[in-house]
Amino acid sequence: MEDFAASLGQWITILIMAVALGMDAFSLGVGIGLKGVRRLDILKLSSVIAIFHVLMPLGGMVTGHYVSDLLGGVATSAGGALLLLLGGHMVYSSLRGEAVQSINHRTLWGLLLFALSVSVDSFSVGVSLGMFASHVMETVLTFGFFGGAMSVLGLMLGRRISGRLGGYGEALGGAILFAFGLLFLI
Repeated sequence: MEDFAASLGQWITILIMAVALGMDAFSLGVGIGLKGVRRLDILKLSSVIAIFHVLMPLGGMVTGHYVSDLLGGVATSAGGALLLLLGGHMVYSSLRGEAVQSINHRTLWGLLLFALSVSVDSFSVGVSLGMFASHVMETVLTFGFFGGAMSVLGLMLGRRISGRLGGYGEALGGAILFAFGLLFLI
């Protein structure tokens, strides 16, 4: 009975972490969705985010027993800096109009940059989990599922709202990304 309670407690903890990490993907998905996305882009973005939500904590778990405290803070700061740059560029691009090219989430570079900025905190969580997680594969697959599913929800919501906001959608999306970047750095 004790083993069952311990296993159930570990799974509840993993689910809570997966939802928390997925909330970043959801919130930032809303920001990108406000810029305007096609259904195919939603599928691509959410698939890459799900893959990153598997690979980043897995990489963190592998290195977790080596450098937990130092690397966790660096990963979160790097993610915050990426979001600040992405969000600031989106706001600047929307205010300057056609004079500035925004980061295109449809390109490989834009797709990878967005997925990395959303998933970098998964790496630091993986570093912490690397010290005690016994169900590594189940854990990272759960993270990937929630990261992908919640990014789909965020992108769809942002897409729906963007039609009502007109040209201000990209600026609002950039402001959301910028705000999350600040939160990561604070």
